[in-house]
Parts: sequence; structure tokens; C-alpha cells
Amino acid sequence: MAQAQGNNIKIQIASEEHLPYVDTILETIAEAAKIRGTGIARRSPDYIRNKIIEGKAIIALNGDEFAGFCYIESWGHEKFVANSGLIVVDKFRGQGLAKKIKRQAFELSRKRYPNAKIFGLTTGLAVMKINSELGYKPVTFSELTDDDEFWKGCQSCVNYDILMRTNRKHCLCTGMLFDPAKDAKPEPIPQKRLSVYGRWLKFKQFVFLKSNKNKPSDGKKNLLKSLFTVLFA
Repeated sequence: MAQAQGNNIKIQIASEEHLPYVDTILETIAEAAKIRGTGIARRSPDYIRNKIIEGKAIIALNGDEFAGFCYIESWGHEKFVANSGLIVVDKFRGQGLAKKIKRQAFELSRKRYPNAKIFGLTTGLAVMKINSELGYKPVTFSELTDDDEFWKGCQSCVNYDILMRTNRKHCLCTGMLFDPAKDAKPEPIPQKRLSVYGRWLKFKQFVFLKSNKNKPSDGKKNLLKSLFTVLFA
């Protein structure tokens, strides 16, 4: 169990005693989606309850006050595991809490599914940095699970039409993957590399949001593919 500096925040695997926080968790995720203006897949109360009951969620509490959350889910007959729904309440940001929650979710995934590839989708540079420090690598969507049930979870995202227009090959989110078969000690990301990630995310927004009402041109799609190869190959 981790404890954040400067307060009494405790991060732990959620259990049935934390079920009363389900509504607060969903409200916090919904508010974050509005503020970001980008997609966060919405989940039902029953879905979040099941994650908690199954011991597949991480919760952070400051005493009895909700501070943050994340959950894990297996896909493709347990060949893949996704860490999703990472959220931190505004007042608790800037303390490294998201990183601590994400690390515990990662460790839980490794313990329960030691041979599975761990992946996530994100539109945030901060989450990309955290993932990279854990050993994730940016990958094309073709390297992620092909489980239709996973991708159906994106239907509630405001950018779902982009995903469908590109035949599930591209979206505003960036796919990141940890492969235990290639497990190596991750190296700190240079600031220059982070700025490259930032430009990549902005470019994706330009390509897909500018063409929101029209199918992206072949030229833009080819340019996107070329840039991905250059940046992340």
C-alpha cells in the first residue's frame, strides 16, 4: 500500500467496502472528459462495481475522501490486459498520484496475468510519460487486441467516428504496449523525446479533427503512417 507525500492518501486494491464510491468515480470520469474535450470511454455503474468486486481496480483515498481510481481488464482470452479509467480528482493533482495509481495497476496486471501484454489508449502526454517509465512502447493499433468487445467500449467516446472511419487503425488516442516477452528495464525519457510525443499528439488532432466531417485524405493518412514510423519505430 502506497502513501503519497504530504497527505494521508492511501492507494490500494479496491474491495467491496469501496462500492459506495462507484457513483463518485463515474462522475469524476465524466467531468474529466468534459474538461479535456477528448474521449474517455464511459462505463456503467455495474461495470465499475464488477471490477471492484473482482479485485481488478485500484482506488486512492484521502481518509474517506475519493482521490483517484484505475481498473484492469483482460481481453483476447487473457492474451492482453488493459489498464483503463485512470483518474485523479483535481485537488489531488500535482502530487504524483496518477503515477502511483498507474504503477499499482501495472503491478496488479503483472501479478494476475503474468504472460499477458499490457496496453492502454491515451490522449494525454502525462499518461504517455508514465506508461513509458513503466516500459510501455507506442504501437500501432494493429498490435493491440482485436477483441471486438474491447473496441465496443469506445462507442461512448466522442471520437468514436474517427476510429470507425479509419477501420480501427487510427484515432486521437495513442496505443501503448508492454510486452513481457521483451521486458527490459525502462530508461528515463529525455525531455526532447517528450516534446516529440507532444508534437505527434497535436498532429493527430489536426489530421482527424480537421477532417471530422469528411473522410481523411489518402495523403494525410499516408503522412500519419510515415510520421508514426519515424517517431516510434
